[in-house]
Amino acid sequence: MTFRLGADGRGRGPPMRVLGINAIFHDPAAALVVDGRVVAAAEEERFSRRKHGKRPVPFSAWELPELAAAWCLASANVDVDSLDAVAYSFDPGLCRDAADLGLADPWDWLRVDYARRAPQFLAAALPGLDPDKVRFVPHHVAHAASAGLAAPPAGDDTAVLVLDGRGEVASHLAGVYRDGRLTPLHSQQLPHSLGLLYEDLTRHLGFLHSSDEYKVMALASYGTPKHLDALREPVRATDDGGFRVEPVDWASLAKEVAPGTEPGEEHADLAASVQRRLEEVVLDLARWLHGASGGAGTLAMAGGVALNCVANARIAAEGPYRDVWVQPAAGDAGTALGAALHVAGELGDRSAPMTGADLGRGWSDEELEAELRRAALPYTRPASIAAEAARVLADNGIVAWYQGRSEYGPRALGHRSLLAHPGDRDTTRRMNDVKGREQFRPIAPMVRAERFADLFEGTYPSPYMLFVHRVKPAWRDRIPAVTHVDGTARVQTVHPETEPLVAELLAEFERRTGLPVVVNTSLNTAGRPMVDTPREAMELFGSAPVDLLALGPFAVHRRALGGAR
Repeated sequence: MTFRLGADGRGRGPPMRVLGINAIFHDPAAALVVDGRVVAAAEEERFSRRKHGKRPVPFSAWELPELAAAWCLASANVDVDSLDAVAYSFDPGLCRDAADLGLADPWDWLRVDYARRAPQFLAAALPGLDPDKVRFVPHHVAHAASAGLAAPPAGDDTAVLVLDGRGEVASHLAGVYRDGRLTPLHSQQLPHSLGLLYEDLTRHLGFLHSSDEYKVMALASYGTPKHLDALREPVRATDDGGFRVEPVDWASLAKEVAPGTEPGEEHADLAASVQRRLEEVVLDLARWLHGASGGAGTLAMAGGVALNCVANARIAAEGPYRDVWVQPAAGDAGTALGAALHVAGELGDRSAPMTGADLGRGWSDEELEAELRRAALPYTRPASIAAEAARVLADNGIVAWYQGRSEYGPRALGHRSLLAHPGDRDTTRRMNDVKGREQFRPIAPMVRAERFADLFEGTYPSPYMLFVHRVKPAWRDRIPAVTHVDGTARVQTVHPETEPLVAELLAEFERRTGLPVVVNTSLNTAGRPMVDTPREAMELFGSAPVDLLALGPFAVHRRALGGAR
């Protein structure tokens, strides 16, 4: 029998295994924590191929991440009956009637009823599971744990700020982790919600809410915050660490955009105004939390609002914290991990920091080669796939880069990526055409960590692409494809100790071009989840104008198929 060791080195019994589940709103996901360490985490969309897993409506609350959960267990050779607990990231016991919360959702009771029945649903989905092992974790506590317990060691207390659309009765939690335990300091009650405000604007601008909020952030860079003064009274922080969000008459500021219609200048101005006000209020909340926490040196953030990399950058630049760390799966998918870490802590385990976002499925070289043979694709195995990809990129080709385990969260971080040359101004158009998305959307750079300060200003390190950075003036014309209209870039720093293959690619690309940066965007097309399996990678390669598929150590060239660029 295997025994765990506690912090004092003494045996603590068999390994502790906790499965985390997010299912209640959107982005269903599962995560497995063994002895306080996350060993697997994946979103259901990567298995079902349905973007975000499901729509965030009460009628979908019964849908569970069955495929993701089964994979997490199988990948770690954990049997269902050996689980110590299953942590569900929503506590129906905290809920109140939607009308009492000021929410106009007559079917919210159905969501709560489904949540109450989650133990039985999970037992049906995972045969052999004892329903009594299911523990409910408050939604925002799960978010907080995903950040505060998974962040790198801080050396002192870690403040944690959670902001999203909604949980059971709130939309925000501010607290501090001391010695692995959360002390809540404030929670903003519904209907006041910065996340729902942004969702409502997303819908008004013709995009899909709870899905396309990042498009609003991108659109904001093209506008002027003309309506900022009009928003300061209805959207404001309060002295107690909370905030108020009153209804906004969007139509009085800019006409509604029909879905599928291109937004105009007035819509960019509205997006810029709301984005700026969001930044100001979140910065106020972060400053309050610093004082209330007794001056914590590190701020850890989670919740959907924490995916707003422009706001994150302002907190890092103007806030009082030494370090700001954002959970790479900051949205609801991350609550699966947070719920598991929280329950593991309650059961006596001490959490280990996350070492990376590559927590999903991966395939061996032998399995990848078998897939290539099955597809009858001509391939080679070059001496270095990184050098081969760098050569194609230097020749202004597009590379589908499929390496290692897939990422947990919405960002492609060098495992399921589309790569391109940053020095060609036409690259942005080409990449948006390949992906079938709006031309106002920016594309992002990855850069070797040791070269970051030569090109960019802002938060460092930035391994999860969750902050924006100023591109230094001398480099803006050299890397125009990744320099947004406002002179910023959403940078991923690549560290050779954690991403040696990507670091090798970047070094070889710089040797060939003099540029230490490569374009990195997600390996998918519009409206579809990121590629997860080798077959999906080959299907995308076959249907898009991509020059090289780098599938593990194997190279498939477009020219070998007789295709022209």
